[in-house]
Amino acid sequence: MSCAAAEKEIIEIDGLGHRYGAGTDYEVKALEDVDLRIVRGEFLVVIGPNGSGKSTLARHANGLLLPTEGRVLVDGMDTRDPNRLWDIRRTVGMVFQNPDNQIVATVVEEDIAFGPENLGVPTEEIRRRVDEAMALVDMGEFSRHAPHLLSGGQKQRVAIAGALAMRPRCLVLDEATAMLDPRGRQEVLRTVRRLNREEGLTVIHITHFMEEALEADRVVVMDRGRIVMDAPPGEVFGRAAELEDIGLAVPQVIEVRRHLSDRGLSVPSSVLTVEELVEHLCQSRR
Repeated sequence: MSCAAAEKEIIEIDGLGHRYGAGTDYEVKALEDVDLRIVRGEFLVVIGPNGSGKSTLARHANGLLLPTEGRVLVDGMDTRDPNRLWDIRRTVGMVFQNPDNQIVATVVEEDIAFGPENLGVPTEEIRRRVDEAMALVDMGEFSRHAPHLLSGGQKQRVAIAGALAMRPRCLVLDEATAMLDPRGRQEVLRTVRRLNREEGLTVIHITHFMEEALEADRVVVMDRGRIVMDAPPGEVFGRAAELEDIGLAVPQVIEVRRHLSDRGLSVPSSVLTVEELVEHLCQSRR
């Protein structure tokens, strides 16, 4: 790999294998021979059926889990090096499924300040980081609110702000929208998409909602601990039959596109949203 190529990649995964309970009678193979490169500024979505290894992969991105085989490099740092663990976790922030499990303070701004305080960041810098993070997720007006009174989507945005206050270069969302209603999911996704596009934040989004993968730069599909597809959304969802074979349903717009194609109306694989489909159909009638 050239130096130029390496500079573009924030996470490099080579031959990654992970076994829970390795060497015991209860050993479970969760990941096997996973190779993956994640480019700076990329919006990557990881999908797969339950038990496919998505969350295990996510936890390797910042050293919460260590490889049984292979290696994971974060900004050139090996996750197996205990001396680099704090630097790795400052580089890659994590947001988990249940926002209530991530909230530790009784006031929003205090919760966001918790991470920087534990890093020993000076008080004035903490104030600056908290204000910036709240502004980035549109939660400034809730700075003095009690987190437990917020909606699910708002709580998750507070969790994202807490991760952003650590100044990460990459944000991993591990099923972060799973417990939210549709409105809450839209709030969180709108926030992380904007951070990716406007702030250049690298985003790795683990999800079981297929619609959330449509606007990704790249989609990784996992099955039985392996990567079985790695391509742009149009190409991945163009292989609908293969996705269904491993237990994944395709987004409704892709299903409609497929039915139209079966009836002789060709729809390009680049059409991924309802708006794009309507526009294509209107142009076809002209």
